[in-house]
Amino acid sequence: MQRPHVILLAPHFPANQLRFLQGLKAVGARVSGIIDAAPEQTPRVVLDLLDHAEFVPSVTSEEAVYQAVRRVQQRGPWVHRLEATVEAHMRIVARVRERTAIPGVSVRTTELCRDKFAMKAFLTEQGFPCAAQRAVSSAEEARRGASELGFPVILKPRDGAGAAGTYKCTDAASLEAAISASRLDAPGVDLTMEEFLEGHEGFFDTLTVGGQVVFEGISHYFPGVLEAMRNRSVNPMIVATNRVEAESYGELRRFGRRVIEALDIGTSATHMEWFFGPKGLKFSEIGARPPGVHLWDIYSECNELDLYTEWARAVCWGDVHARPSRRFAGGLLAIRPTADGVVRGYTGVDEVQRRFGAFIFDRHLPPPGSRTQPVEAGYRANAWLHVKHPDYDACKGIMEEIGRTLVMHAG
Repeated sequence: MQRPHVILLAPHFPANQLRFLQGLKAVGARVSGIIDAAPEQTPRVVLDLLDHAEFVPSVTSEEAVYQAVRRVQQRGPWVHRLEATVEAHMRIVARVRERTAIPGVSVRTTELCRDKFAMKAFLTEQGFPCAAQRAVSSAEEARRGASELGFPVILKPRDGAGAAGTYKCTDAASLEAAISASRLDAPGVDLTMEEFLEGHEGFFDTLTVGGQVVFEGISHYFPGVLEAMRNRSVNPMIVATNRVEAESYGELRRFGRRVIEALDIGTSATHMEWFFGPKGLKFSEIGARPPGVHLWDIYSECNELDLYTEWARAVCWGDVHARPSRRFAGGLLAIRPTADGVVRGYTGVDEVQRRFGAFIFDRHLPPPGSRTQPVEAGYRANAWLHVKHPDYDACKGIMEEIGRTLVMHAG
């Protein structure tokens, strides 16, 4: 079979894009990259791995990406795939695929995965349990939506990622504050409003080939994302279970597969968020992409495989070789600075290393003098640790104890 030729959008940024590029090269692909940094500012390791690089003003410009793809096609050899792994790039890549007749996740599927309101409306019509919602594009529509849905409600972008631009409104006053913060009365602002779902929040991640799940991972948020991205007093965790095959997850696994089939996702990574609470299992949202915050690093370590290479094998050859061992549970623990400003130092590092060093497989502690990042910048914005343990409950307990012991002093 002919050596596959893959165009990878933005192989240079963010940093873990290098892992996807390395995966493609590991399975024998020819890789052309589309880059919006100057050649001298592009990491040398990226340029050395690429077979060809196209430099464009911006990878978020559909026309610039289209023209770069056409240049690659005209130069040859035949292009088999055009891929992106960052949420903000998915729509552009899908549209350019359609314009250049390159296979991959369709524009229709990508639009449904990007537009939270359209996504939930479609899946609700298909019989999936979703939060009640309203499309809002003005302050008056938001007030009416809150009246119809009843407080508390969530106000958020239709195409956002994570908790960026997301507000929980518990009464009329907090709704007015969210309307002001989101600039909802400005022209062209389109948001979605949903009922607030009580319960536990987690995600179901897969790698699919032709719509069939060939890898799956299940992770849990402690606390929920919205609180984690707003509350400095907590050191939030994401914990990946190694009990995926347990019957207690059976409903979630069947549910996730039905969503993937309904959206016709095909060959892709997926990241589906869900709630489970008094109203049962509820769909939250799905992206046709890998999860953020380097969760694939954790899945790879805990399952003794390289998920980036298996993704590349799925994209290039329509198959995977490695199977997850499920040997370890694992997780990401974020350590929040005591205040914004400059890192002053840490307490508890030696104790954490003495007690739990055998279970920590990666960590990042910004050195004293570094500028801190705001809480809403995310789980890996400041200090963080990756932890693993053969037992899920023990892993979670270790992460909780580290979170109580390790303090990042700043101000």
